[in-house]
Amino acid sequence: MKMVMAVIKPHKLDQVREALTGLGVEGMTATEVKGYGRQKGHTEIYRGAEYTVNFLPKVRIEVVVAGSLIDQAVEVIQEAAKTGKIGDGKIFVYDVSSAVRIRTGETGDEAL
Repeated sequence: MKMVMAVIKPHKLDQVREALTGLGVEGMTATEVKGYGRQKGHTEIYRGAEYTVNFLPKVRIEVVVAGSLIDQAVEVIQEAAKTGKIGDGKIFVYDVSSAVRIRTGETGDEAL
C-alpha cells in the first residue's frame, strides 16, 4: 500500500476527486492548507496599500491506494490538477506498512 499526498490549487479539488473515483479509489482526506513553493507568494494592492502574501491557499489531499494502482493514481492526479501555471502543486508518495478499518477490524488492502 502507498499513501499519495498531493498539494494542489483549491479550485482543482473536485476534478482530482472525480478522476480518482473514476480510477476506483475509495476515500480521500482533504485539508485546507497554506504554503509556498518556487513562486514564494505574491504582492497585492488593497485599498491603495501594497502588501505581500507569503503563504498561498492550497488543498492537501491524502489517499491510500494498493501498490498496483500507484502509478495510475499519480498520473490522474497530475492530469486533473494541472493548469500549466506556476503553483500547480506537488505529489508525494509514501509507503504504508499497515491499515485497519476500525468498524470491522479488516486489515491491509481490505481496509482500504
